[in-house]
Amino acid sequence: MKINYILLFSVVLGLVLTIGFWQPAESVRILEEFKAGEEVLQSPSIVGERTPDTEQFEGEKLVDIQDINPDITLDIRYATANNFLKVKLYSVPRCLLRTSVAQKLSRVQEQLQPRGLGLKVFDCYRPLSVTRKMWEALPDPRYVANPARGSRHNRGAAVDLTLIDARGNELEMPTDFDDFTDRAARDYPGTDVSNQARQNSQLLESVMTQQGFIPLITEWWHFDAENWQDYPLLDISLEAIE
Repeated sequence: MKINYILLFSVVLGLVLTIGFWQPAESVRILEEFKAGEEVLQSPSIVGERTPDTEQFEGEKLVDIQDINPDITLDIRYATANNFLKVKLYSVPRCLLRTSVAQKLSRVQEQLQPRGLGLKVFDCYRPLSVTRKMWEALPDPRYVANPARGSRHNRGAAVDLTLIDARGNELEMPTDFDDFTDRAARDYPGTDVSNQARQNSQLLESVMTQQGFIPLITEWWHFDAENWQDYPLLDISLEAIE
């Protein structure tokens, strides 16, 4: 029987090309199944107690802001019952942030001091287990991060804070901390927020963004580090971090 070698060669070549291109095409199809804007974590989460190998996965280590700049005032609300859950969530009142984030926050403090102003911090690094408790009480992604994805706080790359004067008094702001109403939003148009409160909120936003922090639209007090996605999620208790 006479074999058509040209036809046989064409069939084999077609099979090779099909197999060669199938895997990349399948990979593209799988990636397209993620919704637009959905975060895909590139680094592993670190959950549990600190081990000798922990820091190599953390990127920059977590540092205490008062070791970087002791002039920054602390009012860590979740170390008290003075918060929206009305229970104490932290065993110690500490503000822990990634090294570069803490250094940028220190520069904000230094920028404010010649004006007779300073920073008061409400929350910084937050263990993932605490975010789970918050989500159980308030499952609203406008104000609490879904623990399935985690928050910027869980990465040590977000801070909640306000402005104080030279005597330590808080400047007037649109609302108190953790006020989950429309008044807390940066673009709130209502007339029940004073001009002074708006100006103070805008001043806080201005000095923070000058150091690269990103403001959250729904909360005047919340700011993210611009490279927050570089850090993995953590669930290590505050007292366990040296």
